[in-house]
Amino acid sequence: MNQVDYEMLCAQLRSLSEGVDFEISKLANASALIFGGLSELNWAGFYLFRNGELVLGPFQGKPACTRIAMGKGVCGTAAANGRTEVVPDVHKFPGHIACDCASNSEIVIPVYRDGAFYGVLDIDSPVFERFSEKDRIGLEQLVKVLEEVL
Repeated sequence: MNQVDYEMLCAQLRSLSEGVDFEISKLANASALIFGGLSELNWAGFYLFRNGELVLGPFQGKPACTRIAMGKGVCGTAAANGRTEVVPDVHKFPGHIACDCASNSEIVIPVYRDGAFYGVLDIDSPVFERFSEKDRIGLEQLVKVLEEVL
């Protein structure tokens, strides 16, 4: 596994977001940065909170589930609890939603905009126990940058 320079990813996200008004463009670039910047991923993207549920937003990877109920799966759990979920083995997570059967581990981080829940950053890996504490901290920092530029 390669070492990830999360400071560099944060700086790149800030730079790519300068002068950009369209939020979907910012989310698309964020998902591309993550997918290209971290090794051993098979999906990186966003689910946005709309009308009481999570709806598929910009992502990199294979096609995905388009709607996730609050409290369901890893994404819905992170959204409902308002905290990061790091799952070393998704097959042991009660109610895991298998959009891609190749996914074995996952990290989901809630995203807020102007203090209100906005959605989640969802990242999947085919590798068990892919996401370390360093990844959690680095990705939470990246989400903070995203929240500033949204």
